[in-house]
Amino acid sequence: MASQTAIIGAGVMGETLLSGLVRSGRRVDDLLVGEKRAERVTELEERYGVTVVSNVEAATKADTVALVVKPQDMADVLAEIAPVLRPGQLLVSLAAGTTTGFIESHVPEGVAVVRVMPNTPALVDEGMAAVSPGSHCSEAQLAEAESLMASVGRVVRIPERQQDAVTAISGSGPAYIFFVVESMIEAGVHLGLPRSTASELVIQTLVGSAKMLRETGTHPTVLREQVTSPGGTTASALRELEVHRVRAAFLAAMEAARDRSRQLAEGS
Repeated sequence: MASQTAIIGAGVMGETLLSGLVRSGRRVDDLLVGEKRAERVTELEERYGVTVVSNVEAATKADTVALVVKPQDMADVLAEIAPVLRPGQLLVSLAAGTTTGFIESHVPEGVAVVRVMPNTPALVDEGMAAVSPGSHCSEAQLAEAESLMASVGRVVRIPERQQDAVTAISGSGPAYIFFVVESMIEAGVHLGLPRSTASELVIQTLVGSAKMLRETGTHPTVLREQVTSPGGTTASALRELEVHRVRAAFLAAMEAARDRSRQLAEGS
């Protein structure tokens, strides 16, 4: 009998993971979804042909259980499924700020736990996920968690103590990028461009720049210097960014995100 994987929590990220697994070649018969909302059950069954069951049934039947729930709901979900969990099962948590220790303290001894920090570009198969094993996790189980997340993007392994920093950099990172893009589009409108033109210019510049970074492997400082002619327009713009301490503001923002992630973990 093939190993079964259950996804508990069929919100945006839960469905994103489900969709990625199906596209990557996982058999629908090997997937379960735990979901309570009747309208959502019908929607998922019609869209993916997947079996949707209760959280308890999903946890009972699956070898690997992905917990894609809100951090504030984690304790309740664990209390619901803990009685049917068994040693050797793997729990993969995508809940921000929830430690492996917290989950392990709510489930039977011997249940393996992996903590994951994903991000929203997983919606277009360009996610960035960081995974950290708990105290009972084998190499094979960690590899299974990596395989789940690889269906929607890239994956790195990190020690759990670095998860708060990852949350600040890549977990919250898309919001920083969208903020910069939004600001550049507004600047384009202010400078006299139609909004549609400004949007196309900024978005393609972002896509092209990201592709240069990935495909050339060149350090961003070198790429920036290649654009910056002495005394030119780019140099003038970068001087203003330095005057307004944009680099320091990014550092302060990410430190704030890291600190908030720590607070959420302590609260759990």
